[in-house]
Amino acid sequence: MTAALAEELEQHRQPLVRLAYRMLGELAEAEDVVQDAYLRWREVDRSAVESAKAYLSAVVTRLCLDRLKAARRRRELYVGAWLPEPLVEEYSPAASVAASDDVSFALMLALERLSPLERAAFLLHDVFDVGFEEIAAILGRSAVACRQLASRARTALREARPRFPVAPEEGRRFSEAFFTASRDGDTERLRQLLAESATFHSDGGGRKYAALRPITGAAKVCRMYAGLARKARGAPPWRQHALINGLPGTITVEPDGTLQATALEIADGRIHAIYVMRNPDKLAHVLARLPPAVRAMVTTASSTSERHRSWPLRAAHRACRHADVRLPRSK
Repeated sequence: MTAALAEELEQHRQPLVRLAYRMLGELAEAEDVVQDAYLRWREVDRSAVESAKAYLSAVVTRLCLDRLKAARRRRELYVGAWLPEPLVEEYSPAASVAASDDVSFALMLALERLSPLERAAFLLHDVFDVGFEEIAAILGRSAVACRQLASRARTALREARPRFPVAPEEGRRFSEAFFTASRDGDTERLRQLLAESATFHSDGGGRKYAALRPITGAAKVCRMYAGLARKARGAPPWRQHALINGLPGTITVEPDGTLQATALEIADGRIHAIYVMRNPDKLAHVLARLPPAVRAMVTTASSTSERHRSWPLRAAHRACRHADVRLPRSK
């Protein structure tokens, strides 16, 4: 690849990765798709291409649609609740503005419920400002059909899109208060922080212990954290505030060596959702960016086969049983 071509492609890389990530919910898959699109771009007669951005967006979209078929089959067999692979950025005012650009967990989960064509039409038109005539050529549908696909998606996503972004200082304050209250099992303080309909989501992917279904209701969430706190094996040896999919949160290395990302969805002065990622496969890109001393603390071994490395196992089972949620058993 010539230096000029590499420079041209790099100009489009970030938007293309963002498009593929929103389509697939997996960062590693998104980067693979963009790389495949680049390989195709190398073989194209560029004198016949009016817009490199439009061409690459079309290729990335088609590649994502192909991969979504396999992804849906994998997710039917997925152990527990599925969350998108987290996007983690350093906590700063500048990062908060960029990260909040339509990658919140709520929106990503809502996108997951759309059909692949609805998702593509909505993202290309509403997020990446592609015209319906171009979308029609990409999806192999009429412009009218694409307009209808985008409209249906827009209606379905209306409630999931963040309306009032949280100021960085407020988000960090909530994150710190939640971390302290949840680790101490301070249910009174937790109830003050949580909305009545607050929901806890966790993704262990069958590799690490996590609730198999969301836990809904402040009382149940408080009870779960109280149970975990009673059996906790000390404080996390390392933690750092971060923006996770545009939401305030914390990256921790748990006492059992599990890397964990916890993000908070905040609105109207209350926490409405808690998203906990524990699946080491989805946190590999986060682990790779940590300092060597921190990486040395982390174990990616499956806790389902190492009972002594579980996430306060008995407390979690007991708390989640009260919350009508099951956890995977050790083999």
